[in-house]
Amino acid sequence: MNLPRPLRVLLIACAGMAGAMALSVLAALYLLLQPDRFTRLLQTQANQAGLQLTLSSPASPTLFPRPALQLVGITLAARDSGLGAPNMPILLAANGRLVLPWRSLFGGPIVISRLQIDSPRVDLDALQAWLTSLPPKSATVPEEIPSIVTGVRIRNGSVVEGDSEWLSGVSLDTGRLAPSQPFWINLSARENDGTPLQLQISSVPSIADGTLLLSNLQLRASDSNASALRLSGQARWWGAAHASIALAGKFYEAGQGDYDAAISLSPATQHNPLLLRVKLLGKDNHIDLELPPLALAQWWNQMANPQGPMIASPPGNGQIEMATLDVGKVHIEGLSIQTGNAVPANASSAAAPAQPAGPHPL
Repeated sequence: MNLPRPLRVLLIACAGMAGAMALSVLAALYLLLQPDRFTRLLQTQANQAGLQLTLSSPASPTLFPRPALQLVGITLAARDSGLGAPNMPILLAANGRLVLPWRSLFGGPIVISRLQIDSPRVDLDALQAWLTSLPPKSATVPEEIPSIVTGVRIRNGSVVEGDSEWLSGVSLDTGRLAPSQPFWINLSARENDGTPLQLQISSVPSIADGTLLLSNLQLRASDSNASALRLSGQARWWGAAHASIALAGKFYEAGQGDYDAAISLSPATQHNPLLLRVKLLGKDNHIDLELPPLALAQWWNQMANPQGPMIASPPGNGQIEMATLDVGKVHIEGLSIQTGNAVPANASSAAAPAQPAGPHPL
């Protein structure tokens, strides 16, 4: 069909104008996304917690199917101490993605719809060093809980300590994060021996008077050996390493039955780190320990490592009394461990020295 020349010119002109308008809209939306604005927000939040966030390249914006920022080469480390030596990264990630609502582009509040992180690597040694270096007021509770409309997703993560991998294949999904609304976390991973783990946490977060409160805190954990932990309680955070947790419930171990279980965390001070208290009371087994939380993970990892020492006294204070214990291929019966101030004083040193006998009366 041959169109009249004036009509063809009109159609070409309309198509050109539509294309120009579309490009203009895309360019305007691209500018509205302002990658630096959101990158600065993340860096500011990290800095307030005593951390330094860096990217290997500037954030790259995308508009379709939803506005988002692509983050490449993510490094999270303790803030530079000024001593010259770089701090060991706490977290390394290949890339991430911040999905944003359209209203954030047009002057609305800065809200993250979804946070996705691929292949993160968390170093427990660096995390512990950062926690112990925090002064009491170096990080404060935010004025309000940040909103993440559709949650967080992490895939193919790992947790390492020194040269050994503690957890691999870490996947994490969360629900919507909003003040005074139920929030949940589902985590799955594999131990270094291939044992799969499952963890579910739910709570209702709120902030009042400079304190973050996690009320109705529920914790559920299980592994492939049919062991399961169910605890409930609450947690508080006042800033920096000043936090407390009080949880109680049941621990079920296949073939051993139920234990009464309790976990508490006392706030750190200038001289002491966070102190974790773990209590398990069963028919033939009793555990009552006080120790730093990351030290507990390190001790358990050493116990389960075939190349490492199979018997090691846990750090901290307390006692372990167990009828049987199976760690890897090792079977132990009648295990009794006292550590720290739970170790009884040596009887010979504690006894008063004997006095020499006087002369026998005649």
